[in-house]
Amino acid sequence: MSKPRLADDIMVKKLHTLQPEQNVLLGIRQLLRCQISGAPVIDQYGVYQGVFSEKCCMNILSKAARLATERGQAEQIRRVRAKDIMQTRLVTLDPEMDVFDAIGFLLRNRISGAPVIDGNGEFVGVFSEKGSMDVVIESAYSQLPTTRVLSFMDADRGRVIHEHTDLLTVARIFLETPYRRLVVLRDEKVVGQISRRDVLNTQIRLSESVWNENTVMDRPAHMVETLNLTEATLNKRPPRVFEYMDTSARTIVEEDDLLKIAQLFRSTPYRRLPVLNGGYLTGQVSRRDLLRAAHHQMAVASPTDSHLLYLSSLMERGDSPIYSRNR
Repeated sequence: MSKPRLADDIMVKKLHTLQPEQNVLLGIRQLLRCQISGAPVIDQYGVYQGVFSEKCCMNILSKAARLATERGQAEQIRRVRAKDIMQTRLVTLDPEMDVFDAIGFLLRNRISGAPVIDGNGEFVGVFSEKGSMDVVIESAYSQLPTTRVLSFMDADRGRVIHEHTDLLTVARIFLETPYRRLVVLRDEKVVGQISRRDVLNTQIRLSESVWNENTVMDRPAHMVETLNLTEATLNKRPPRVFEYMDTSARTIVEEDDLLKIAQLFRSTPYRRLPVLNGGYLTGQVSRRDLLRAAHHQMAVASPTDSHLLYLSSLMERGDSPIYSRNR
C-alpha cells in the first residue's frame, strides 16, 4: 500500500452531521452523546453549510446564563466551582519523554493533550495535538530525528485555574481562548483538569431550563414563525443550529496534501477540517487522523529514511534541500 499523502487517503467518510434548522440544544446533546468536539452542518441535499463546534456551544450557553441571571435562575450554577466538575483521573507526561513516543501516547489513549509534570510533581506545561503539529512540520522540513516533550509543550499559564474558580469564569475563559482544557492546580500540583465538554455537560441543564423544551423546540423554524406566540414563549424558544454555526470555518479538498493540512492545523484553532467536493461534504480530517498517519510513518521508517516528507504529495525525499545538502 502506498504511503498516505492526500486528504483523500486518510479522511473519515462516515460522519456525525447536523442540520441547519435543528434545535441547538439537541445539537449540543448530539455532540455530547457522540463525544465529539464538533460536527459539519449540511442541508437536506448534502451541501455543506458550516461547522457546529464546542466553541459555538459556549456562545449559546453563555447566552443562556445571561438569560438565567435576568430571571433569577442562575444561583445554582453560580455555586459550581472547578473542583465540582474537574476530572481527577488524569494521564500525564514527563518533560524528558521522547516527543514521538508522546504522540503515540496521545493516540493510544485517544486524548488530545495531557499535562506535563516534572520530577517534583509540579506542572510545567501541556503537550497536545496542536503542539504535535509543530513536531510533524519540523520532521518534514528539518529532518528532526527526535527530541523531548519539553521542546514542544505549551507552557502558557493562561490555561491554569484554581480549584475554587467558579463555573462562569471557566466558561468565559473557554469562550475567549482557543484552549480545550484547563489545568486545575493546588500549590503548583495538578489536582484535576476541566475540558470544554465538562462545562457543556453542566451548563446544558441550565439552558434547558431557560428554553422550555416542551414548547416549540422540535418544530421547524418556518412553523414557529406561523404560530401566535407570546413574547414570553418566544424568549423561551431555543435557537437553531444555523444561528450559531461557524460559516467561516476552514475547509479542504480531497487533493490537499497532508503537509499543507498540518500547517493549517498549526495556524488555526480547528481540530477538524471538512473535506469538500463542489460544495458537497465528502469527508473530514481531524488532527488525530493526521497524527495517526504521521506516527505510522515514523514507526515504519528506517533509520536512514525521512520520517515525514512523505506527508507531502509535492516533495519527494530526493527533492528535499536538506537531503540534497547532506548527500
